[in-house]
Amino acid sequence: MLSVSVAELRGAEDDADAVDERSEDFELLRLMLTGHPAIWTVLTGEHSQVTEQQLNELRERHEQVWSMVHASRYSELAPILRSLISDLEAAVRGVASDDLRRSARELLTDTYQATAAILAKLAETDAAWVAADRAAFIAETIGAPLAVAASLFRMAHTFLSLSQVTQAQEVAKAAVAALETRISNQPESEALSLYGGFQLILAVSAARDNARAQAYEHLATARTIAERIGGDRNDYGTEFGPTNVTIHAVAIAVELGDAGQALDLAQEVDASQLSPERQARYLIDLSQAQAMRRQIGEALHSLQEAERLTPEQTRTHRIARAVTRDLIQLSGLHPRPELRELAERFGVLP
Repeated sequence: MLSVSVAELRGAEDDADAVDERSEDFELLRLMLTGHPAIWTVLTGEHSQVTEQQLNELRERHEQVWSMVHASRYSELAPILRSLISDLEAAVRGVASDDLRRSARELLTDTYQATAAILAKLAETDAAWVAADRAAFIAETIGAPLAVAASLFRMAHTFLSLSQVTQAQEVAKAAVAALETRISNQPESEALSLYGGFQLILAVSAARDNARAQAYEHLATARTIAERIGGDRNDYGTEFGPTNVTIHAVAIAVELGDAGQALDLAQEVDASQLSPERQARYLIDLSQAQAMRRQIGEALHSLQEAERLTPEQTRTHRIARAVTRDLIQLSGLHPRPELRELAERFGVLP
């Protein structure tokens, strides 16, 4: 049995006033991940026949999933994922041929990965862990090793959300060791993207451990891989490439307390081609560096822009809320009206 509380598993904040605008669909999605996904079929042997046309309809529904993840459209996405998981679990057990079953499983493992991604970002980390584990298991059953690695990528991010740095490092190091062998024999872009993505996870993990040299070593390796790929890609939803490495460099500098370096690095960043999610996350890190330098107006602008891009992600993000509190305190007795309005929306107004 895990010797941690439910609150620790969920990564819940200590703040009693944390903003929670989530609909019932998030709880229903969590419940969807509870227990066996198809216990009725397993015990009774009863299932509906799923045709190729029906599977194609599921594929069409799946096509929008990652674009919605990267746009942080969580409230819209939760019911879509819930119904898609249910229908794909049924399809896996109800299709008539091995080829169709494999196709259904490919869609299902990718859907579980997307589910893990959004749940980890919303601090629903126990459910994210389950989704990532299911994605890895299904990917292995169909002989899709890179999809297994992608599932572990989601799991490592879940551990980071839990502040379980050692576990995140363990997952990432194991994947990196395996991927090194893979890319030496088959240096395809997808494997390189995953390898680089895991290096960024290790860089962030090292920074949170205040292991400065290790953080920059992993960051340098990721930069080399990004240059080898030659451009920004989005293999397995990683958005890995030179731009993502640069914005991670800003985040790592902030994590290590180097606000000046973070602001210098930010001068080189053009994140406009990345997803709204990644742009907003970068702006949140930038706001933290600006607040550390008491640049109240600049930090406020960064948070406002992050909120414009991804309101759901920004208003509930731990760092965004902490920075907003700091800006209120730095402003003294008379914070500017737009800052008070932002703090009210974030639920951190004193």
